[in-house]
Amino acid sequence: MKLLITTAALALLAVSSPAAAQSTQSAAAPQSGGIITHKPKISGDAAMKALVDLQTAVTKNDTASIPAKVAAAKAAAKTADDRYAIALLEVKAAGSAKDESAIAAALEDMMSSGSVKPEEQIGIYSALAQVYTDLKQPQKALQAYQQLSQLDPSNVNAIAALAEAQVSAGQPAAALPLLQKGIKLQQANGQKAPESWYKRATAIAYEAKLPGAAEMAREWIAAYPNPANWHDAVAIYRNLNQPDVESTLDLLRVQYAAGGLKSPGEYALYAQAAADQSNYNEAKAIVDAGVAAKIVDPASPQFRDIVNGLKGKPIATAADLDAAVQMSPTPINLLRIGDRFYGLGNYAKAAEIYRQVMTKPGADKDLTNLHLGMALARAGDKAGATAALNAVTGARADVAKYWLVYAQQHG
Repeated sequence: MKLLITTAALALLAVSSPAAAQSTQSAAAPQSGGIITHKPKISGDAAMKALVDLQTAVTKNDTASIPAKVAAAKAAAKTADDRYAIALLEVKAAGSAKDESAIAAALEDMMSSGSVKPEEQIGIYSALAQVYTDLKQPQKALQAYQQLSQLDPSNVNAIAALAEAQVSAGQPAAALPLLQKGIKLQQANGQKAPESWYKRATAIAYEAKLPGAAEMAREWIAAYPNPANWHDAVAIYRNLNQPDVESTLDLLRVQYAAGGLKSPGEYALYAQAAADQSNYNEAKAIVDAGVAAKIVDPASPQFRDIVNGLKGKPIATAADLDAAVQMSPTPINLLRIGDRFYGLGNYAKAAEIYRQVMTKPGADKDLTNLHLGMALARAGDKAGATAALNAVTGARADVAKYWLVYAQQHG
């Protein structure tokens, strides 16, 4: 009489829901129906008897006899479905023993059985990826996540997991575009990617010193523009690029405008850089702003010399600056006059001066367009700021891009 292997006898042969197949929460998911399975057709009496013997040992948790029963079942197996049924029981036994290495081996046996259906692969690769991650085998986890991502290219959770696997495998340069792809997929679906995606992508790029780090940081503050993020985004650019004094000052200006100056050291650097350009108006204004924000202690050793140095410096009035314009200064001196109007908070007048600079032979067009865009952005002229900042090329272009983000948010 032919032996029958029933769903009751082999619980793992039941088909679980497609939604459950997406789970990567537990390496033992196959035991609890966390992956899709099908009921295999066993080849004959010999294979069936060996499977029932194995199933009995697994059900009784007879761990001492299970290895021999597995070997006997494999010897009796003749078809892909036979091998698939054995693997299902191996998964159950490994899950009961909470043996992740055995779970991985059983899942690999399932995949190599030749009986896995297309709709089952996502769940199996999800489980394999998770268990190899838990086992700290990054290369094998990476391979499983790659398979999972190929099977379901729009699965953002799989993309995120694959990116983390790339990092664990020492391949951060491959992880960054994956996270960027995931962000774009969510945007295409009418969703805003969680901030954690932007922060993780930025952190990966920054820690690996990837060329896309500054761009990722700007995408982060464009999506989640708060003072703390602005602080970190500008700091990332400065740390990676070591900009010159001019660019450092312009970066600190946008950081301050966005509310992102957070430390006494940043206020001191801003004040000193402005003073080095003889822009005492702006240097004094930023120190006063730091004091008002209760970040700067003017009596501290860090600020005592700055404050004392500014006391003896002339603070230009608008009338003084207008008179200086009439003296037909050189393009760079005229630009510095515009900077002093900027320091006074008279952004409209600063923009007027910068436009005059643009008409002068020998003017630094990139620097002037940058400062024009800065003034227009602070004045709330989004369109004008965007046009000026987009015209900046060369070494100042990256700084202009930070100001472009600011202009889009405050126009």
